Amino acid sequence: MRGIVKRVKQGLQSGLPLRGGLWAYDATHPDAPLPVLPGAAQDWTDSGFPGVSRMRSINVDDPLWEALLGVGLPAGRAERAQAEPAWELYAPLARRDRPLVLAQLGQSLDGRIATVTGHSRTISCDEALVHLHRCRALVDAVVVGVGTVLADDPMLNVRHVPGPDPARVVIDPRGRVPDGAKVFRDDGCRRIVIQTARVPRPPGVEVVEIAADGDNGLPPRAIVAALAELGLRRLLVEGGAKTIARFIAAGAVDRLHVGIAPLIIGAGPVGLCLPPIERLDSAIRPQAQVYALGRDVLFDCMLGSSGRLAEGPGGSAGLSGP
Repeated sequence: MRGIVKRVKQGLQSGLPLRGGLWAYDATHPDAPLPVLPGAAQDWTDSGFPGVSRMRSINVDDPLWEALLGVGLPAGRAERAQAEPAWELYAPLARRDRPLVLAQLGQSLDGRIATVTGHSRTISCDEALVHLHRCRALVDAVVVGVGTVLADDPMLNVRHVPGPDPARVVIDPRGRVPDGAKVFRDDGCRRIVIQTARVPRPPGVEVVEIAADGDNGLPPRAIVAALAELGLRRLLVEGGAKTIARFIAAGAVDRLHVGIAPLIIGAGPVGLCLPPIERLDSAIRPQAQVYALGRDVLFDCMLGSSGRLAEGPGGSAGLSGP
């Protein structure tokens, strides 16, 4: 109790902004009062965790977004843009000279991505949805599993920001996606399905056949390689949870965006469920940048070689079904 009173006094003496009657403090630095961040877009704070940056807000104006889309920055803006959080977050996706696999998911404080009935559309805030559409506009293709298509019938296009629509890739080993699904609509974008069975698809849909890895489904690294041969080198793995988990466990993800919304669902499917480990020494410990997206918090995690590679040449993750 004395410690709490001490920190309140320090907060009052520091002149830091008061948010909802409270100051937050870093438990690893108990003598340093810090402003509460949710809802305080202008505030910065040290994370207090090794490898995790202090939180910053994302501000993407038209010139910066046009530059990320390849239009170029106006004179005098280029140097300033390099130091902006938005540039740091999105520039790796915008680079055309190297491949990149980004996985993206939004979840609650307790790690849920939906209720027990499957309701999930209002977990993430509007700013987080805009962020997702920025990511779509900057990659070559969006990849989803068959479960996401059957549950949500997503459009997978870019609507909330200016920018091109990506190619749409569905992992559907046994041909469960109906021909009338929105991902197969003929709107000028490339439509690709990854499968094992010889299943006829709607006209114009490109079919890539990959051998299954036993009971573990299609090997993620084989999918990434096959899409690269089609000229799709910058990928956004958008869902569902099993597909994202398989790609991470196979060491096929370079960056992971995890958006955390300030709500507690209590029960329902979790965002990530990887093969179990016995000791925390084996846990994935990525370097991470932290950003404020409206009321949500976004973790930009650099996986790369820090991810646990699955055993075997095919990248089996020991998970069932995409």
